[in-house]
Amino acid sequence: MRRALLLSLVACLVTIHQAEIIDRCALAKLLHQEDMDGFEGYSLSDWLCLAFVESNFNISKVNENADGSFDYGIFQINSHYWCTDHQSHSENICHLECQELLSPNLLSAIRCAKIIVSGTGGMKNWVAWRMHCSDRPLSYWMTGCRLG
Repeated sequence: MRRALLLSLVACLVTIHQAEIIDRCALAKLLHQEDMDGFEGYSLSDWLCLAFVESNFNISKVNENADGSFDYGIFQINSHYWCTDHQSHSENICHLECQELLSPNLLSAIRCAKIIVSGTGGMKNWVAWRMHCSDRPLSYWMTGCRLG
């Protein structure tokens, strides 16, 4: 019993250690530097809300979907359409390896997110954004953040 409990605790600690969480205001500053404020009509608050509802600001999050595809990174970008993970067929519209979406500098994730929102549907391509962010007041996401 003790051994099972210890193994469970170690597994939890390893999982927690692997998560790379970015601070909300640090993300806002980076998104601002990458000209995301107002990009295709979406505010920094939209992007922050998206990052929170998709990954809880976890840069390293990977999620397997029921169809066998995977979602990667802070924006949970799907491998079936946007990147290749060499595990299943991909349209690879962003022309990148899915692992690049897990980079701490976030540049690949931001570049791909720009491609996604520039297409049909914009941010509505993300179900979680539609359900939790769309048509809601979002200015509080920027509270306390300094961009300069």
